[in-house]
Amino acid sequence: MAAGFFITFEGIDGAGKSSHIAPLAEALRAQGHTVTVTREPGGTALAEKLRTLLLHDEMDALTEALLVFAARRDHLRCVIEPALARGEVVLCDRFTDATFAYQGAGRGFNPQILALLEQWVQASASPPEGQLRQPDITLWFDLPPQVAAARLADARQPDRFEALNQDFFTRVAQGYAARAAQAPERFVRLDAAQTPQVVWQQLTAALADRACWAGVPQT
Repeated sequence: MAAGFFITFEGIDGAGKSSHIAPLAEALRAQGHTVTVTREPGGTALAEKLRTLLLHDEMDALTEALLVFAARRDHLRCVIEPALARGEVVLCDRFTDATFAYQGAGRGFNPQILALLEQWVQASASPPEGQLRQPDITLWFDLPPQVAAARLADARQPDRFEALNQDFFTRVAQGYAARAAQAPERFVRLDAAQTPQVVWQQLTAALADRACWAGVPQT
């Protein structure tokens, strides 16, 4: 069976990334792909409980990081890896890039510790053994923090992260830019300040232009 394909959606709160996941899943299914849609933190019963703690309970950056990676481990073991082994396309709302952006750049937590946790949690059990599980493509919805803040002002009751100030999200945005610079082969930058229709056009065009997109298995 062909290996699956792993696509993640990243960006600061208010970037609009989540609204494009369902349309992409629908488009892929129409092309004959089997698609798993999931999110982080979350995706399993255990990880969803940890998500609730992260979004609503006060804690320091180390505790946040440990809970995020604990949720990720369960998510990988129970959802992501099995779906990829079945040859599915996995669409995930956030993954490890978010941890480096939020807990690393945003909170100012030690990136070397995050890298160590990444090594422990994401080492693949499938060949090549020990290789880190990373997305095949990361769709980065890049949005100026001031624009994101204006969008969030009209949104639902903010969670613990959404309620943070613009300086925090400026650091998070810088964290995403740093991750993209480290892995340009998998990052696709989308101008999320545009209308949803234009962002969707950017997304589909970028996927069509990516050579690795040809590796998405047909089911």
